[in-house]
Amino acid sequence: MQRLPIRSLAALTAVCLAALTGCGTQTAGPGASAPAGHGGDRSIRAQKVMQLTEVHEGTGMTLLEGPVFDENGDLLVVDVTAPAGAPKVLRVDVGRKTSRPVHTDDRGAYTSAQFSPYDGRLYLTDFVHGDIVSLSPDGTDRRTFFSGPVDGAPMNPDDLAFDRDGDLYISDSRGMSEGKPIGRVVRIDREGRSATVLAGGLAAPNGISFDGRYRGLWVGELTENRVSYLLLDGKDTVASRHTAIRVDGGIARTDSIAVDADGNVYQALHGRPAMAVYDKHGDRLATVEVRGREAEGLESATNVAITPGGTRAYLTVSGPAGGFLYAFDAPGKGVRQSNGG
Repeated sequence: MQRLPIRSLAALTAVCLAALTGCGTQTAGPGASAPAGHGGDRSIRAQKVMQLTEVHEGTGMTLLEGPVFDENGDLLVVDVTAPAGAPKVLRVDVGRKTSRPVHTDDRGAYTSAQFSPYDGRLYLTDFVHGDIVSLSPDGTDRRTFFSGPVDGAPMNPDDLAFDRDGDLYISDSRGMSEGKPIGRVVRIDREGRSATVLAGGLAAPNGISFDGRYRGLWVGELTENRVSYLLLDGKDTVASRHTAIRVDGGIARTDSIAVDADGNVYQALHGRPAMAVYDKHGDRLATVEVRGREAEGLESATNVAITPGGTRAYLTVSGPAGGFLYAFDAPGKGVRQSNGG
């Protein structure tokens, strides 16, 4: 099978299409350190908390994503490429530095996780099968919340964001493997009864998060290394759309997005174990990075969860060395937009 460029989900698609027989992805070398941007931004060193996973023999990869705190303060993460029988959702006690399996199944390739403000359940996006799945907070009672085509086209749901009412906003990363800008932002009502395409023509959208006032959406377009801003006019209409941030990632590409209480935008990077932080005006504030020998064998920092009401942040980092959790002090406090997705 043709090897794919640096992209976790493109690699995941290849793995799943090959029936999880271990085909891989061509990425940058271990510890790649190309700059993620220019200017006077400061560097924040991420500190290793613990290793959570090793490379799976069945898939040849491990890829941690979707960190989200539950009401008890435990951190849940998903392992995108975990095969059937291996933990696909893990629960982490960051204080004790312990983890335990929460959920597995024989189908899902889950790329994000977030708790609904409407029913309190944990929602997962299945990138390969196009499903939105929900679990009870303890990882049981798996339900398919939404499945099937939207406007005649199947979804590749990557990340998700909830509005205050519990409606879902999905980054549909269609066109990634073809290299065509046919990705979408899809809104699904909180009952899972109707789905609406809010925006199309996007370049493999990945990260998605509401801004601080829930007036618009930040959407990362992976194959263009840019973050677009969609100003909303009600629930079902995009009033305007523009390129808000151009990410000079070098060999790295834009992954998931989070937003803190000050409106700062955290742009994760795939191809480098680092995350770029911008203010709401697009000015670069900082680069969070794994440095030195610790960066060897680590190729991506996919997402972050900032402790709700606090500034301690936890970064999911993965590569041939395994899947790890790193921590740093964020510039702003954690809110819903920086807790899962």
